[in-house]
Amino acid sequence: MTALQRRVAVAPMMDWTDRHCRYFLRGFGPDILLYTEMITAQAIVRGEHERLLRFSPEEHPVALQLGGSDPELLARAAELGAAAGYDEINLNCGCPSERVQSGTFGACLMLDPGRVADCVRAMRAALNVPVTVKMRIGVIGAGEGATRERVARFDERDYQRLAAFTAEVMAAGCGVFIVHARAAVLGGLSPKENREVPPLRPEVVRRLKGQFHELDIVLNGGVRTLAQAEAALDWCDGVMLGREAYHRPAVLGELQRRFGTTDSRPLTETQMLERMARYAEAEMRRGEPLSVITRHMLGLYAGRPGAREFRRLLSEGARAPGATAELLRMAGRAVAADRAVA
Repeated sequence: MTALQRRVAVAPMMDWTDRHCRYFLRGFGPDILLYTEMITAQAIVRGEHERLLRFSPEEHPVALQLGGSDPELLARAAELGAAAGYDEINLNCGCPSERVQSGTFGACLMLDPGRVADCVRAMRAALNVPVTVKMRIGVIGAGEGATRERVARFDERDYQRLAAFTAEVMAAGCGVFIVHARAAVLGGLSPKENREVPPLRPEVVRRLKGQFHELDIVLNGGVRTLAQAEAALDWCDGVMLGREAYHRPAVLGELQRRFGTTDSRPLTETQMLERMARYAEAEMRRGEPLSVITRHMLGLYAGRPGAREFRRLLSEGARAPGATAELLRMAGRAVAADRAVA
């Protein structure tokens, strides 16, 4: 089995990294590892797994992120994911939302390393693709309170809990840990606040890599530019971008050119729009609305002339009655015309 290239990855993001988003982002580089939004093991096993797991072959390399805490259920969902063709199965141990906590998975699993180890062990026994874990540097339990002082603190006891969690899950057979460099607060903070309020501590992830040098450690959180990625990749095995990649996907092209191993020329904006127009035409024939595809493309021109007009054309036009994929080509021509005038 060929080892996955992990130098650059796009994070799993609920309601964002669906298959249409992943197809779009793949256009920025063939070596970038893409992740699905989290799908619960229960939904896959007891629901319409073919619909939930569907993706385009062009999305490879692509990883399936699972939510759950039942080893048997996760193993079955992972089997279905591997059979569908996913290149990696990832267990979510980092999401702090109350909805996820109520299902006893996500970040709260970091408080029960034995259960996570059991889950990893069960999935590995059922698969021949990598099983990885995405986690935080720590968890502040609901009983501890989301006080400013507690959220701001990360002491030696916190690090030792992180190291103990890593060691136990590693012993179960996990060789790749994707570490969001913030603690998760269970209760008292919204998911958005959990991405912003707890301080970023990449030095903790760096210390973890130094202690567990045999593991692949991927840094998540705070990496937004090529320069930041270059600095991080001096000591970690990979970087994972989230909202920056979604809102300014051109950064993925920059990272592909710097760290990619595949010899490929980046697509121009016109070529990207033509690629997505053809994709949208095929998807619309299957009954998909144009708007569910174009909503992921609003950042194509981010930070460059024409960005505002492009967003307006797609946002308004994709919802108009009778809208077709020709909208993408038209929007590209409109931006080009505006630039020529400017």
